[in-house]
Amino acid sequence: MVLSRRWSAFLVAVGVWTWLIWPRFGLAIWKDDRSFDDGGPTSFLWVHALLIGASLVIGTTVGVLGVKAWRQAAPGRSDAEESTATGGLTPKD
Repeated sequence: MVLSRRWSAFLVAVGVWTWLIWPRFGLAIWKDDRSFDDGGPTSFLWVHALLIGASLVIGTTVGVLGVKAWRQAAPGRSDAEESTATGGLTPKD
């Protein structure tokens, strides 16, 4: 499947947005009084750390897919370039 350049740009934007928002949220959670008690990190911190980590992985994956789709949809791309980029697996019309 080949995405349009518009959809590819959207996926890249989602990936960038993820990296702009979640680290800031992580800092806010780190500074929150509920994140630590006398014994160290609380479950509040761990749950949010896992949420942030998963979101960053998903956002990065979406962004990488967007970049790949953008390159696939490049105007003027020849069939030979497309075949090489997809490992020789191109759909026949």
